[in-house]
Amino acid sequence: MRVLLTGASGFIGALLAPRLQSRGHEVVALAREPSRVQAEVPVLRGDAINGEGLLEALEQVQVAYYLIHSMERAGTGQAPFQERERLAAANFAAAAADRGVSRIVYLGGLLGDGGHARSRHLASRAEVEQVLLCAVPDSVALRASIVIGARSRSFRLLVHLVERMRVLALPAWRRYRTQPIDERDIAEMLVSAADADVGGRSLDVGGPDVLSYGGMIERIADLMMVHRPALGIGVNATGFTARVAAAIASEDPDLVVPLMESLHGDLLPAEDHAAELLDVRLHRFDAAVEHALAEWEASEPLAAR
Repeated sequence: MRVLLTGASGFIGALLAPRLQSRGHEVVALAREPSRVQAEVPVLRGDAINGEGLLEALEQVQVAYYLIHSMERAGTGQAPFQERERLAAANFAAAAADRGVSRIVYLGGLLGDGGHARSRHLASRAEVEQVLLCAVPDSVALRASIVIGARSRSFRLLVHLVERMRVLALPAWRRYRTQPIDERDIAEMLVSAADADVGGRSLDVGGPDVLSYGGMIERIADLMMVHRPALGIGVNATGFTARVAAAIASEDPDLVVPLMESLHGDLLPAEDHAAELLDVRLHRFDAAVEHALAEWEASEPLAAR
């Protein structure tokens, strides 16, 4: 099949390109800055927010991967990330429908059990999912929590906090649970979703281990072989603590604040059959972290090790 890969310069997109090629697919990438794409595939210039290049890129494409997110800091005069994500999804969906694309594969976020109001981040992910599935009915959306990988910004945030905080001061969200997933597993699921018999639905995905956020951070510290006493804080104070965490980790607060706004309850898969449906064998959390840390250290030092 001819496959269009958006977000090819990003963490997940870079994992997908060689895997899709190994399955015999003809892969073409779409990027605003083609020079940033390192995959050995043809790269077309395009921009989902203004629609530039979308119709040309989707010509004769059977499956399109939508891995576009807009949570980075907005430029002067730009709309908030929710509006940018809504516009990009609408433009892409319309172009895909116009060109007769058979399936869009989208990676979003776990939405929780509905017991709490959705954060801006998760509400935007859900809206993008709906736009894409309505435009191309045989599409597939995978919903994941934290992806464990050397280039995952969520994982890197946690590692930097462990590296740089001598005492792990963890807000009240430390007790909430989720199911982090190995980068290798989510990549294989996404590749399988191109032609598996799962069209027209959303699949919640997670790794085999259910962990609290506090437990996950403490386990990462153990696997990094550093001792970090944990101190529980009774409140979330999300805006403040997220900005402090971003400063400690040298990360963009415009990314960290919306992510931490999502930590107001458990984020667990509503159903846990995706790995079986997509024929993927899952790695345990410790194996995922060890793999990610080894890849990290292959290219840059870990200060705590």
